Amino acid sequence: MRYQTKYVWVAMCCLTWGLISCDKSKSTTPADGATAQFTSAHAPAYPLVTIDPYTSAWSMADNLYDDAVRHWTGEIHALTGAVRVDGTVYRFLGKEKYPLKALVPMAKDQAWEGQYTTKAPAAGWEKPEYKPTGAWKSGKAAFGTKDFNSSVTVWDADDIWVRRTFTLSEIDSAVYLIYSHDDNFELYLNGQEIVNTGAAARMDVLLKIDASLLRKDGPNILAGHCKDTGGLAYLDFGLYTNSAQPEVFKQTAKQDGVAVSATQTRYDFTCGGVGLEVTFRSPLLPTDLNLLSRPISFVDYSVTSNDGQEHAVEVYFEMTPSWAVNSLNQEVVVTEGKAGNVAYLRAGTTEQPVLKRKGDNVRIDWGYAYLVSPQPEQTKLGIGTSAVAAKEQFSNNGDLAASAGETKAKLTDSTPAMSYVHNLGKVGSKASSGYIMIAYDDVSSIQYFGDNRPAWWKQTKNATIDDILNEAQADYQEVKEKCNAFDKQVYAETLQAGGKQYADICVLAFRQSIAAHKLTQDSVGNILFLSKENFSNGSIGTVDVTYPSAPLFLKYNPELLKGMMNPIFYYSESGKWKKPFAAHDVGTYPLANGQTYGEDMPVEECGNMLVLTGAIAKREGNANYAKAHWKVLTTWAGYLRENGLDPANQLCTDDFAGHLAHNTNLSIKAIMGIASYGMLAEMLNKQDTAKLYKEEAARMAEEWVKMANDGDHYRLTFDQPGTWSQKYNMVWDKLLGFNIFPKEVAERELKYYLTKQNTYGLPLDSRRTYTKSDWIVWTATLANDSTTFKKIIDPLYTYVTGTPTRVPMSDWYETTDGKQVGFQARSVVGGYFIKLLEEAPKVNQ
Repeated sequence: MRYQTKYVWVAMCCLTWGLISCDKSKSTTPADGATAQFTSAHAPAYPLVTIDPYTSAWSMADNLYDDAVRHWTGEIHALTGAVRVDGTVYRFLGKEKYPLKALVPMAKDQAWEGQYTTKAPAAGWEKPEYKPTGAWKSGKAAFGTKDFNSSVTVWDADDIWVRRTFTLSEIDSAVYLIYSHDDNFELYLNGQEIVNTGAAARMDVLLKIDASLLRKDGPNILAGHCKDTGGLAYLDFGLYTNSAQPEVFKQTAKQDGVAVSATQTRYDFTCGGVGLEVTFRSPLLPTDLNLLSRPISFVDYSVTSNDGQEHAVEVYFEMTPSWAVNSLNQEVVVTEGKAGNVAYLRAGTTEQPVLKRKGDNVRIDWGYAYLVSPQPEQTKLGIGTSAVAAKEQFSNNGDLAASAGETKAKLTDSTPAMSYVHNLGKVGSKASSGYIMIAYDDVSSIQYFGDNRPAWWKQTKNATIDDILNEAQADYQEVKEKCNAFDKQVYAETLQAGGKQYADICVLAFRQSIAAHKLTQDSVGNILFLSKENFSNGSIGTVDVTYPSAPLFLKYNPELLKGMMNPIFYYSESGKWKKPFAAHDVGTYPLANGQTYGEDMPVEECGNMLVLTGAIAKREGNANYAKAHWKVLTTWAGYLRENGLDPANQLCTDDFAGHLAHNTNLSIKAIMGIASYGMLAEMLNKQDTAKLYKEEAARMAEEWVKMANDGDHYRLTFDQPGTWSQKYNMVWDKLLGFNIFPKEVAERELKYYLTKQNTYGLPLDSRRTYTKSDWIVWTATLANDSTTFKKIIDPLYTYVTGTPTRVPMSDWYETTDGKQVGFQARSVVGGYFIKLLEEAPKVNQ
């Protein structure tokens, strides 16, 4: 790395001593004296409670009170916070949004039937007067790929046209369309187009529509056309209106600021005469697997008078059982309990279908959500049969009504409240504080080749949720200090590696990447760290999701990367996967019973597994992990020798862009895989094999340069002059020290890329203007100077902090306007940390 050494040294010293903040980045010194490093960079969504792919709650608004707290899929995970100051209530967290009332329900709420065809219909098919005949059939929604996201009618053609007829006796002024589609979608209401997504795939999009387009008591037609561009397919849509339940906490606090660190999100508010600080902490520390697996997040609060006067203050938090259901029409039971030093409220479905639901746009509906008071002698917990009544009680007297003790309900009928109150008494200039814990016990986490596996903490500690809640209460202060120290480390390292904007995007990515995984182990103790392929198809343990995610885990704990790769090794080594190349995945989350993706990616996945095994060896300073899997690695390396230089027509990890033959970037991956195998053989003292594969990689690289050359850059495919693509796979030539490509190749590419950038980043290739954010960082890391690196990173920072799409960071977006194309909340943003792998120290063995 080439940096201005004096500047970095001064900045690092100042960061270490907590004396300065860099631009908008903030050091914060809590009462315990520990220092954490935050950034105030604007986030597309702010992480609040991030535990695993099922328990993952975010604020998707600038102010914490502007919108309801939401699961990463966009569904509401209701969490409300308010303070009562001298009798006046200020809402600081969440927004009262009760379940919408279905007018024309989606399939997830109620079965519906429509007419459909997969053959292009005659003109006017979307109009009310059109009479479907011939190829039109009747089918039940949803329409899509078999076994995907509760599809009922299988749609396996390129296109589908669906007509849905309905009548309404009453029409509310507020009407909302909710639709899910994979991929491109257009929808008409009574012949008028109201949706046209272009190239996109999204779930449960909410759109307010013009109610005047609807006909009262007459037939109405919703007509949709969806095009599957590859991979999975899905279509569902319906109409909804507002709930009649009233808003209670109408007055909001004034948000003064929000800042994010690797494990924490901190908000500051003014609430009348007091200041309020609220911190959400998820201790996802990669080097402490017990802590990483502990299914608990903390919410700290601290109140101080800001006008020199004393004020009477009560603090209120409320959850609903929405945290424990996939659909609001599932019956839930809410109970209260006490265990050791903590008290809690618990919610879960009465059905408890453990590990029965799989797919992408789904939420957990087994196990139990917990709202926990770690200070039961100072606080109150209560179950209210009505969330509205619970809020009214707090508004009126700052207290809770008598607890129901236990209640059952469907959230479509009523919304039970799980409420917490802390009466702080008179608050002056000295801070008064407390905290709650939010936890989720999923009972069983993953089905691994037919074996139901509980979370890591249950297996390694032989613990119950009661044990873990008390453990978290007992070491609260210690964990807080660990998080502060780790957050400071992450910011300092990323700042030194790539500058402030690079540090900011890494910090914003950290919890998202880790929380898209579940940590467990198999029956013989092998670590399993299984990803969910969020909003791309719901696969579990996807190799080409592991590959871009890997840098974060290579940097902070390679054991976690092994846990991501172990299922793929086992799949082949057990004989369950019989093909001579690596599998794409091991199932659909949370069922890891074998590949469910419909198409193989032979060169892609072999290259990924070999490169990552090589990266682990480089990081650890030994090839022990490779030695344990040498036979299958040898098979995969042989496959790449035969098929890797000029790949046939097949998918790569950028499968959304379609098939490509002669893909030059995929060829580079094959070459890197072969070079990795040669390096591993050398580390294992297999000198003849090492010589053979190292020479083969060098020969292939030489051929590649000739075949891909297009003058001032290198082609997208060997056979298409005038094309280009990001050669992000070449970064391993640098990081693993192969140096088999002439340095002029990367230099020429980077110079060319700088002529192709748009406002929000560098396009993926010459076919389209969209891009992948993880690959941009890998491409930037090809640079040997900080100036070029930052020139490529700066537009990405503009996207991350300025995208109009408010979801947990999407890695697939348009470089022209910064809007999401598809994907969100995926683990691949862990790839942002790849710059830190330069000159990374070896792990102590």
